[in-house]
Amino acid sequence: MTAIAFEWDQWNLQKNESKHSVSRLEAESAFYDPRYRLFEDRRHSTLVERRYVLYGRSLESRVLMVGFTIRRRRVRVITARPASRRERQIYDQGS
Repeated sequence: MTAIAFEWDQWNLQKNESKHSVSRLEAESAFYDPRYRLFEDRRHSTLVERRYVLYGRSLESRVLMVGFTIRRRRVRVITARPASRRERQIYDQGS
């Protein structure tokens, strides 16, 4: 298993924990789900920075939605929260 380098903005880290009850470790664990689903987030991407959405099952067995970008070869997590019903269906369709 290849290690992934992560980068967090302190504000986003605190927001995810307090607002969505998703810890840093739980959010990062979704990237190691072999069944994860990955999409480009065209709505939030710009010419300068592409953004992505990942749906993956965390170490807490919850399906998470993780919004992120790549900066300097690191995954910079922007948001992480439990997936909505619709997002869980998208995740399940990849099975």
